[in-house]
Amino acid sequence: MAWTREQMAERAAKELRDGFYVNLGIGIPTLVSNYIPRGMSVQLQSENGMLGFGPFPYEGEEDPDLINAGKQTVTEISTTSYFSSADSFAMIRGGHIDLSILGAMQVAENGDLANWMIPGKMVKGMGGAMDLVAGVKKVVVVMEHSAKNEPKLLKNCTLPLTGAGVVDMVITDLGVFTIDKKGGGGMTLIELAPGATLDEIRAKTQASYHIANVL
Repeated sequence: MAWTREQMAERAAKELRDGFYVNLGIGIPTLVSNYIPRGMSVQLQSENGMLGFGPFPYEGEEDPDLINAGKQTVTEISTTSYFSSADSFAMIRGGHIDLSILGAMQVAENGDLANWMIPGKMVKGMGGAMDLVAGVKKVVVVMEHSAKNEPKLLKNCTLPLTGAGVVDMVITDLGVFTIDKKGGGGMTLIELAPGATLDEIRAKTQASYHIANVL
């Protein structure tokens, strides 16, 4: 069976390291806050000016003033601090965020990312994604492997790019891929979801990729 949304978020949480400053995108990535390993110090940063927040609140304990960039209610922790969104983007653009976990519509085999616009659809704006992929130290994409039976891992993105050659890792419901965006080594499948097969991934992936020796 393919990974569920929660299992994909739990797998993404394995990329966290003690002391990291991390930005979580809208959708599945927001679930990662529920899987931070116990005892690990990770500061979650939001484009709207909140640094250091915890998991989602229990029903009835929501504070409408405490939200992430996706307008979801979050919880405070002892290290929480608040500042303007301008300062938040200065942190991002200044290279002070260690890891960004984002959703995507398409990822190309060279690390190109498209995640902000579908032609013909009304879009409020690109959000902070372009700044994030340009400024953070590592970019991890978490997404479904395909949409309406169409592959999302492509040779070249067909949607408008959020960033060129910016993705380091892709976690889908079928497996985990790394992308050697600087060395030119391309995309490598390093992990299979339990129950997923190499044949299934091959059938649902347009991008060229290597298969790690561990598989």
